[in-house]
Amino acid sequence: MLIAALILAVALILLFVWKKPGAANPKNPALPEHIASLLNDHIAFYRKLDEDEKIKFEQKISAFISKVYIEGVGTEVEDVDRILVAASAIIPIFKFGNWEYRNLTSVILYPDTFNQDFQFQGADRTVLGVVGTGFMHGQMILSKNALREGFRIDNDARNTAIHEFVHLLDMADGDVDGVPELLLSSAYFSPWIKAIHKEMKRIEKGKSDIDPYALTNDAEFFAVLSEYFFEKPEKMKRRYPELYSFADKMYNPVP
Repeated sequence: MLIAALILAVALILLFVWKKPGAANPKNPALPEHIASLLNDHIAFYRKLDEDEKIKFEQKISAFISKVYIEGVGTEVEDVDRILVAASAIIPIFKFGNWEYRNLTSVILYPDTFNQDFQFQGADRTVLGVVGTGFMHGQMILSKNALREGFRIDNDARNTAIHEFVHLLDMADGDVDGVPELLLSSAYFSPWIKAIHKEMKRIEKGKSDIDPYALTNDAEFFAVLSEYFFEKPEKMKRRYPELYSFADKMYNPVP
């Protein structure tokens, strides 16, 4: 009886560890040996890093892939897809020390667009990427075509996967509202909101090249602006210095 009880206890512990958010996911295949080559070929952000930063980026990629299950529905998940998903996750949080997405357990790839059959964060754009809420909490669904396209063209200020991971950052404080308390101190909340709404008016008048999808709400503005920041930082700095300053504070915090 004692042995049986011990076996049951160990089994329960293993089950808890396997399901615990952030724990390594044994279903994921091993990280590809040619990770550096894949990153260099497909990720412009990685190519701009110095050698020490590249090692750090690779380590973060490895940690993400070991903990978040990436699977395909109606499509094969190749090494390049796993690297692109992981890079999309790491780029926004690269300067955040050891911070991790504790509100994410799996990423599901569909071949192309998909129907909005569940409860997700987002609106029209959800045919390309969504972050699950409610009973789908902890899951992200992405179009594989959109994932690849986001990195194939790396200077068009559009990257669906980064957009969705920014929603997760926004969600970290409990609200998806475009005011990421994780990234911005309370003293900047009001100026940030004012800057958002000021630019929204310019977008409405056709005086801005920021994607009009940003007009959906403050949360979508934040995600769209983040795409712009990571894909066209120099242009954003020139054309939108105030917004660039906010994004720089968020994504490049002073140690």
